[in-house]
Amino acid sequence: MNFINEAKSLFKVNIRDYGMYIALIVIMLTFSIMTDGLFMSSRNISNLLDSAGYIAVLAVGMTLVIVIRHIDLSVGFAAGFLGAITAILLTQVGMPIYLTIPIILVLGVVVGLFNGVLVASIGIPSFVASLAGMLIFRGALLQVTEKTGTIIIKDDNFNAIGNGFIPSILQINGLHLLSLLVGLVGILLYIYSEISTRKSKIKYQFEVVSKKIFIMKLVMVSAIIAYITWILAGYNGFSWTVVIMLLVVVVYHFLTTKTVLGRHIYAVGSNPEAAHLSGINVKKITYIVFGSMGMLAALSGILFTSRLQSATTTAGTLFELDAIAAAYVGGVSSAGGVGKVTGAIIGAIVMASLSSGMNLLGVGISYQYMIRGGVLAGAVIFDVMTRKQRG
Repeated sequence: MNFINEAKSLFKVNIRDYGMYIALIVIMLTFSIMTDGLFMSSRNISNLLDSAGYIAVLAVGMTLVIVIRHIDLSVGFAAGFLGAITAILLTQVGMPIYLTIPIILVLGVVVGLFNGVLVASIGIPSFVASLAGMLIFRGALLQVTEKTGTIIIKDDNFNAIGNGFIPSILQINGLHLLSLLVGLVGILLYIYSEISTRKSKIKYQFEVVSKKIFIMKLVMVSAIIAYITWILAGYNGFSWTVVIMLLVVVVYHFLTTKTVLGRHIYAVGSNPEAAHLSGINVKKITYIVFGSMGMLAALSGILFTSRLQSATTTAGTLFELDAIAAAYVGGVSSAGGVGKVTGAIIGAIVMASLSSGMNLLGVGISYQYMIRGGVLAGAVIFDVMTRKQRG
């Protein structure tokens, strides 16, 4: 009985974190039943994750921007513009891929820092500064693609980033061995991270959940990772897009949870004035977060351009809104100071799952927009209600 009571109270306290996982499971089960299992097929799950990749990368950066109480509306067309520059460097300049990608990522940082300077140094509200950036990059994208309309990329190595899969090495009963090993490493890293976090909390006398609850959580999350790995291994294995997305999550999860920089970002988001008085350089944190957002916008542009194997005049349209939606659905708070990068990825997958499921069911595009808008509104209402309960 104590175990059940503890589980209930734990769920209530952490409803923001667990709610989105439950929502994702419910969405997947519902669509799986309604499509007679087609939704959970290896091919569909693989396509779903690939289509979520470039938005998930943006959502990670957007989460940190919202955490420090700002917004960045320029990231969509910045991604489209930087994707077009990538295409130009590869096709017209003839630059090799190993030089092109670092150059584009550095350009992304510069773009992000430009917004950071406008917001932190000049004091322009981030909404206005990034709206100006959005219009500038929209025009810049049209300018570089206006002659041809579409820039076709014939570089197989570059196109593999958005369409290729990691090599299988060996197949066991039709399953890709390397993908199974990647999944196993993911499970081991997750277990190690959770155990080390728990030990650290106990060491500093923070409250932790009971061993039973802790073990149950480890088993459930490991089972989900194992199941997704098994599904993907039965098709073509992990795509390079998914691998890049996972690397971004691992790096940013480490930065936000295990480093001084991460603690400073959340301190600035919780109370910028108090953070400044405690010696944190708020301007510097703002530069870093916007610079990081720019770099991830560049990476998103690379992933999208590679997936299409071309740069188009419409690339980047509504990307910023999809990223903001994914961040809010993933549990970031509109009041700042609250949000996890892992939540951003789940939010992106929730939105991609909705689109994929509705496409399989033949739901009209007009209804799809309405339903996705309803889900976003529901996520923000949920955030406001949970904050009221805590307050």
